[in-house]
Amino acid sequence: MSSNVNQAGTAMRGTPRADTGAAEAYLEPSFLRRLSWVDWLFALALAAGAGVALAQYGQWMNGYDKAVLIAAVPTFALLGWHWKPVRPLMVALAVLPLFAIQLYHGQLARADQAFFLKYFLSSQSAILWMSALVFLSTLFYWVGLASRSGTGYSLGSKLCWAAVVLGFTGMLVRWYESYLLGTDIGHIPISNLYEVFVLFTLITSLFYLYYEGRYATRALGPFVMLVVSAAVGFLLWYTVSRNAQEIQPLVPALQSWWMKIHVPANFIGYGTFALAAMVAMAYLLKQRGILAERLPSLELLDDVMYKAIAVGFAFFTIATILGALWAAEAWGGYWSWDPKETWALIVWLNYAAWLHMRLMKGLRGTVAAWWALVGLLVTTFAFLGVNMFLSGLHSYGEL
Repeated sequence: MSSNVNQAGTAMRGTPRADTGAAEAYLEPSFLRRLSWVDWLFALALAAGAGVALAQYGQWMNGYDKAVLIAAVPTFALLGWHWKPVRPLMVALAVLPLFAIQLYHGQLARADQAFFLKYFLSSQSAILWMSALVFLSTLFYWVGLASRSGTGYSLGSKLCWAAVVLGFTGMLVRWYESYLLGTDIGHIPISNLYEVFVLFTLITSLFYLYYEGRYATRALGPFVMLVVSAAVGFLLWYTVSRNAQEIQPLVPALQSWWMKIHVPANFIGYGTFALAAMVAMAYLLKQRGILAERLPSLELLDDVMYKAIAVGFAFFTIATILGALWAAEAWGGYWSWDPKETWALIVWLNYAAWLHMRLMKGLRGTVAAWWALVGLLVTTFAFLGVNMFLSGLHSYGEL
């Protein structure tokens, strides 16, 4: 009998159990239990920073501003837990703008007097540094691709991170500078073409850097940074030809808290759609045997393209809904078939159709890539062409 029991036990140990996967999943530590003390210290630092901000500036904040600040703590904590390279970015964006604010001493004229403000940390200086770093990053990414040089890729990636740091620093300092001009002039810097082109540059670069780390490949950098460099080129032209860097008071239609959420959501959409189009370009080149050995697999390129469009579509949908709510408040109606609204709808329908064909019909390969490239043309016209050639309720953003 003892022998039979031992045999039965051996048989049971040698037989795969149907619930092994479920048991392993159950025994795996929860997400919160996997966090280290460094993770919790990071979250605590975010909470402390928000607390200091509320204590110092709470009297000038309305309920909406306070809610956004409080919600930012868990949001950025989760982001930092999920994507650890973004933590140094957050630290830099706490230190550099605060250092610049201290240098101002409440006087905008010090932007041309204090050394660090004049050459590095005033909004215009920081954004010019961002522009130079974007061009250099693009150059080194292409050097890396052409020569299969890990050093070229590495320098391109580091320069891209540096551009993001300086660009966001410039935007945050510009926000402060607008209040130095007057409390009635101060506003978040996302209200005109100059500011939103900076925002587009930063969002597209940051999403690319996430995918670069997520897929452990830098071979997409040369392509994505091309569209970022094009945006920076337009930004510099616009600055020189129109003095666009000057801070202007908000027109009445923009004096709304809706702007603070509608515009960033919109440009997450624009940035990820542009990223997807440049990945599609890489896909088509590899498919034709151009740079084929130096680019990631077609499957990886297809996956990045799909995920970028999916993220962009989600945020663009949110932005469109928020825009309708804003229009109802500003103009008395949710939809007026203004050229900007009409082209936003065209962009939305284009990517809705792309995702439908992907999810329902299994759209892949050449057609999907060409469609994503055409989508960039449609998006560019909605973003810029409408402002250049058409007029309507959104004419305050014309060139």
